[in-house]
Amino acid sequence: MPLYMDIHEIHGATPEDVAKAHAADLEAQEKYGVQYLKYWVNESEGKVFCLVDAPNAEAANCVHREAHGMVAEKIIQVQPELAEGFFGAAETNAAGAVVVPGGGADKRDPGIRTILFTDIVESTTLTQTLGDEAAMAMLDLHNTVVRDALANLGGREVKHTGDGIMASFVSAAAAVKCAAQIQRDLAKHGENQRDRAVKVRIGAAAGEPVEQHHDLFGCTVQLAARLCSQASPEQILVSNAIAELCLGKGF
Repeated sequence: MPLYMDIHEIHGATPEDVAKAHAADLEAQEKYGVQYLKYWVNESEGKVFCLVDAPNAEAANCVHREAHGMVAEKIIQVQPELAEGFFGAAETNAAGAVVVPGGGADKRDPGIRTILFTDIVESTTLTQTLGDEAAMAMLDLHNTVVRDALANLGGREVKHTGDGIMASFVSAAAAVKCAAQIQRDLAKHGENQRDRAVKVRIGAAAGEPVEQHHDLFGCTVQLAARLCSQASPEQILVSNAIAELCLGKGF
């Protein structure tokens, strides 16, 4: 598929504004067979550059038009080596922005993301009732199911919480699909071993977490954790922001 670079002139746009627009692009891109890869913001010049795989230039602009209305002033087809020369070999953060070398490990990441928590129901009771070995086998099953779902749907494991996993997604819809896959796969395992069924509660929230030392903090993380703690066994609770982001996604 051809590789394009699109150029926007958006004077006054902040990195937070661009991160939100990019997140909206990721939600809309599948419909048009497009994949937005990363972007770069030049605040002083009021320009935003996006790198995108697309069947044609119009398909790339259709995503922008549907997602937020900020279509590109110019879209040019580029060779991969030219794109790398422009963006450099820098990493991108979880929001898709090119990370500038020397930015510092404590620099705030303004990306819009969905945070998801899983929690094994009554894990302490299971350990006391079944013993350490059986409880560890159930934890291993949980870990495998959750990590497989994350791999399938583009989630990133942030950390293991002892009896659950905290994960991060760029796409709210992908996070919801991941949560549903986790519950579905665990239920399938439970059909064969009802006395050793692993039941989890899942909570998710979308917002702008703060990243430090490869961990995520802030109100979004706290809300996701609180929703997880309030969910019933085998239930998924999501924030209002996720519900709005998933409108029209078939949930």
